[in-house]
Amino acid sequence: MPELPEVETVRRTLEALVLNKKIKKVSVFWPKMVKMPDEVEQFKDALVGQTVVEIGRRGKFLVIYTSEYALVSHLRMEGRYGLFQHDQPVEPHTHVIFEFTDGTELRYKDVRKFGTMHLFAKGEEFSVLPLSQLGPEPFSNEFTIEQLTKKLKSTKRSIKTALLDQKIVVGLGNIYVDEALFRARIHPERMADSLTKKETERLYKEIVDTLSEAVEKGGSTIRSYVNSQGQIGMFQLELFVYGRKGEECKVCATPLEKIVVGGRGTVFCPKCQKRK
Repeated sequence: MPELPEVETVRRTLEALVLNKKIKKVSVFWPKMVKMPDEVEQFKDALVGQTVVEIGRRGKFLVIYTSEYALVSHLRMEGRYGLFQHDQPVEPHTHVIFEFTDGTELRYKDVRKFGTMHLFAKGEEFSVLPLSQLGPEPFSNEFTIEQLTKKLKSTKRSIKTALLDQKIVVGLGNIYVDEALFRARIHPERMADSLTKKETERLYKEIVDTLSEAVEKGGSTIRSYVNSQGQIGMFQLELFVYGRKGEECKVCATPLEKIVVGGRGTVFCPKCQKRK
């Protein structure tokens, strides 16, 4: 599933591709993808005549702003956007097409059909699900060491499971939780409320630094992720632990191990991340 760095990269490339384009027609070939409004025809009719004025992001969600609406889009596992000319063949698994007046089309492709789209009147998107219960953005002033400490001290879950909770901090998924925990030298099975002040400070720094570096590299292409211009990310070349089970730790050369924490596969270094 695309995490914050990947979604932010998609946001930036979409912004370069579709800003100020006017929607002429909307086609939906998989109606279940549209969660709001209830009627797909309302979704299509509302967007016709609208101009794309901004591409936003909240956690792992894209927010495509038009003149009057906010389209909240979750890519889930395999979702991707691409800009095409109207006469280009439509690829398999393309489920939504936004046709613009200039002859180009923004197409949404999703092999697994897990992606979702919610359309709200602009200004209402943050007051209801799926955005209303999200925690702070890791690059915002709301995400502080004090806030993270309070959240971790109030839960009896493992630190790996806690960091995957989007109510604590948004944008982290399996890749970047594993990476941040390794860089902070914290075992993924440690109880979140057991972290010391220094450990929490270190974890806070590594969450922000890891995500920042991943954004700079265009995200991580592990399976099928590409940005809206069809380019892969490059941060996978920098990964310390994720996807490297059995390989040598880049710091101490100890073989990396994989366990399951909270139902999620988790790779760590048993020497660098000792369980206290």
